[in-house]
Formats: sequence, structure tokens, C-alpha cells
Amino acid sequence: MSRRTDDRQPPHHNNLTCYTNYGCRLPECVDRRRQWQRDLRRRQREGQPALIDAEPVRRHLIALQAEGISTNAVARTAGLDEWTLRNFLPSPSGRPRKHRVTPDIARKILAVTAEEAAAGYVDGTGARRRIQALVAAGWPMRRLAEHLKLNPTYVGDLVRRTENDRPIRSTTAAKVAESYERLRNERPARHGIEARQIRRMRKLAADRKWPTVAYWADRMDVINDPHFMPLYGITKREIIAQDAHELIRFSGLNREAAAERLGVSKAYIDHAFRDHPQYAVEVAA
Repeated sequence: MSRRTDDRQPPHHNNLTCYTNYGCRLPECVDRRRQWQRDLRRRQREGQPALIDAEPVRRHLIALQAEGISTNAVARTAGLDEWTLRNFLPSPSGRPRKHRVTPDIARKILAVTAEEAAAGYVDGTGARRRIQALVAAGWPMRRLAEHLKLNPTYVGDLVRRTENDRPIRSTTAAKVAESYERLRNERPARHGIEARQIRRMRKLAADRKWPTVAYWADRMDVINDPHFMPLYGITKREIIAQDAHELIRFSGLNREAAAERLGVSKAYIDHAFRDHPQYAVEVAA
């Protein structure tokens, strides 16, 4: 026996689902349904198909995602509800949720380009580095969210997303930069953060080698530059291990030749690989 849905509150009122699946009769939802019916009758009079294959829409959305464009950004650009677009993408089981689409919705989605959807977005490297530096000073991300005026769960998500080169809204980047200037010389303890929390955040940042506020103080000209790679917390021996790894794997040099190129002894490279075995993997002796 199928489960009834018309006695439950719909999750949102942004498309026809609330009317058809949940029995919603809010005036604005009824008007949306009537408008849909008028559009349907108009298309029928003009000989247009009521619904068309959604596969081109699905492929377009997937292609935009591959370029780092979120479904929300596409929806905003197309003037549609995000849930409408999500219904065209594969479900967790791998099967598409929706196979047919109205010509009007298809036209709006297919017209969205990556350049247009990305407008108002910027590289998030600087925002991530500022948040990480404040964590290194002892600020928990949830407490930072209060100062950044962002959702507490979004702050950690922002760090993870930008590590994968996902852009963020320019307004968000501006909020983080403004709050960083305000907080970088503040002591977390003066804002009611307990000593044990401060120690835990500092350890987390140190374990992940997140540069501190002091580190960036002399490098503010490159804090936003994704091509600048901070070597904070990395020893000379680890750098040598990385460089030797690259030379041996991709230039075909042996350890003696790599050592000569790097200006160190072969024994130094041997020690570097022993201390940092992750770089010695698949490297010829």
C-alpha cells in the first residue's frame, strides 16, 4: 500500500510538487499550478510538445558541474528553483530522477554558460587561508562563523571546497577578509573561548600545517594567490625529499644524480626518504 503524502507538510513551495504530491492549496501555489496549465494549453495550441527528453539538460548540468559550477549557481542564473534542477541529476542509486522536461525549462537551463553562472564568484584560496590562520590562533570554526556572519556548518565546508578549487561568492570572500582584519590580532580567550578549545584548534592547525597569522603578516600580497605554495611547517629535509622524488620519477635520474642536482649528498636524500617515506614510494634506489 502506497504511503500518502497529502497529509504531510511539503518540504518547500517552489514548484508544483507541493500541489501535486502534498495537496498544498496556498494561493501562490494554486496560481503556479494554474499558470502551468495555461502554459500547457498554449503549447498544445501551438503544436509544441508538452514534454521533451531531459537527457540534453542532464548532460549540460553535469558538464557545468565538471567546470566547478554548482547547481545552485545554474538555478540562480536560469531563474529557476534549485530543486527543479536537482531532479534532472542522477540519484544516489545512479538513476536519473527525471526523464522529461518542458521546452521552456530546458531552454532556460541550456542557455546557461559557465562564464555567466560563475559571475560574482571568485577563487576561494584567500578565504581558506584566512580561516585556517585564525584556527591556528585558536579560533574554533563554529565561533568564527559568528564573526564571519556565515552558517556554522558552511565555514568548514568552505575550507574543504576551496581545497578542491571550488570558487566562492565574492561577497563571502569579502566577509572573510573583513573579519580576518578584525580578528587577527584578537585573542580567542577574550571572546570566551576556553583554553582547552584553543589548544585543540592550535594542535589541529599544526598537524595540518596551516600557516599562522604571523606567517601571513609578511605575505599578505600573496595570501590570495593560488599559485603561491606556502612551505609553512615543512623542513628542508622534507622539501629535498619532495624534489628528489620528482627528479627521480619524472626526469629519470638516480639518487646520486638527483643529489648533485639539488646540491646535497646521496646520503642526505637517503635520510630524507627514510624520514618521509611517502616520497620514497616507487622511487628507484
